[in-house]
Amino acid sequence: MIYVSPIIVGIAYCLLMSLIKEPHRRRFNAIMLAGAGAAYLSGGGFGPWEVPFTALMAYVAYRGLESWTFIGIGWLLHTAWDVAHWLKGQPILHFAHNSSMGCAICDPVIALWCFRGGPSLIALVRRGAGTGRTADHDHVSAPS
Repeated sequence: MIYVSPIIVGIAYCLLMSLIKEPHRRRFNAIMLAGAGAAYLSGGGFGPWEVPFTALMAYVAYRGLESWTFIGIGWLLHTAWDVAHWLKGQPILHFAHNSSMGCAICDPVIALWCFRGGPSLIALVRRGAGTGRTADHDHVSAPS
């Protein structure tokens, strides 16, 4: 379950983000990425190196305001930072030893979704169910 739970969290994140319509979804995700980039500042194990990483993530998040690709890249950068912290034994949540490993599993799920353009998963499910409605467009498909 230690490996499955982070995947479920990543999927749940993407589902919740699907409730936000474009282009706000992309911009909100850029802001979330910037916050994730600063997550280790309050006690990360790499001392002053936490600051340039946060600056890099802020830049990538800024570029992400207009690009899902940059948001995906940012989540992969955060994954690498999570792995480094996990290997060093400095988890993102000090009371949860495997929290950085869990984050390193969750983040690529989000990155993959971003590389696909952050589509509404709700719309995909609705299309698969044949309802014709999408989360981004409140219309019903006209009959052919």
